[in-house]
Amino acid sequence: MKIDLGGVNVNYRVSGEGRSILLLHGWGTSLQSFEPVHNFLEKNFKVYSIDFPGFGDSPDPPEPWDVKDYTDMLTTFISKLKIYDPILVGHSFGGRVSIRYASNHPVHKIILVDSAGIKPKRKMDYYVKVYTYKFFKNLLNLPILRNYKEDILGKVKGKIGSADYKNVSGTMQQTLVKVVNEDLQRFMPEIKAPTLLVWGENDTATPVADAQIMEKLIPNAGLVVLKNVGHYSFLEKLNEFLVIIDNFLEKDKEWKDA
Repeated sequence: MKIDLGGVNVNYRVSGEGRSILLLHGWGTSLQSFEPVHNFLEKNFKVYSIDFPGFGDSPDPPEPWDVKDYTDMLTTFISKLKIYDPILVGHSFGGRVSIRYASNHPVHKIILVDSAGIKPKRKMDYYVKVYTYKFFKNLLNLPILRNYKEDILGKVKGKIGSADYKNVSGTMQQTLVKVVNEDLQRFMPEIKAPTLLVWGENDTATPVADAQIMEKLIPNAGLVVLKNVGHYSFLEKLNEFLVIIDNFLEKDKEWKDA
């Protein structure tokens, strides 16, 4: 179903009864990535899965957004649907939004799964790519080359851009640049809700070292590392993941009868 959030038509799925849980997907995916988790949780909770603007069946935002813009969208969603004190489950990019939201809004619990939020230490090849692109961009402002600027820049992006960058629209490319360059560590000490960190041992996109930093910065956080899996640990070891979160949420199942 769809909901208009200030001109942004956001797609979401809701089912079940009980305390509200929001499932927030990672970059480049959609609410479908959480489908088996949604189906499991709906037995005891009221579960919302959201397509962030620019993903799934939600159109691109009207302009390039940063994490605050997505957090404001989530705030409006929660307010408009009268959701009280939710549980947030955020994977990767969805973890970014969860961190920022929970730092200054009431949240019952948080589950961060291979979450982004720690600005990565860049290798030299990253800076080579960035400055190569900037060089071409400045060069193509010369009068003789200006008419060919967009075509040449498009080809340069195709050569040096990441898969996440190349596979989205121009608006979402600019959004990705804003998002990945934001370090959210300053928000983590403000999170008061019990927080479970679930990580893949072999995650290279958001390594376990990031989770260890989050565990130290978030006051009431605990870390579980799943062996021999990567950035999609919740899908690669689905049954183990479901057992872990079921245990973490055990007492919250009683809320619907309160």
